[in-house]
Amino acid sequence: MEHTTSIHSGIVRMLDLALSGDPDAAHGMYPVAPDAREEEVRAQIRRPAFSRVADLRVRYLPYGELQASREAIMRFGRGLHPIEALARDLS
Repeated sequence: MEHTTSIHSGIVRMLDLALSGDPDAAHGMYPVAPDAREEEVRAQIRRPAFSRVADLRVRYLPYGELQASREAIMRFGRGLHPIEALARDLS
């Protein structure tokens, strides 16, 4: 997701990709949104229409965490480990 996309639309597109048939497609997918919209992300994820998101173990990435850690991730990060360390559980 990015800041010009609605949370709902971003989750729908993420689920389309994740459920496209490749069982590993969801690995490394994170809804990313401004810190102030975290509760909106959580509210959308709780909707019955998005019940499959819990099966995918999707986690949320706030912009602030990415911005604060950007330099370190670029310099020392390898693979998804740094991103996974910043991501927040949505359950």
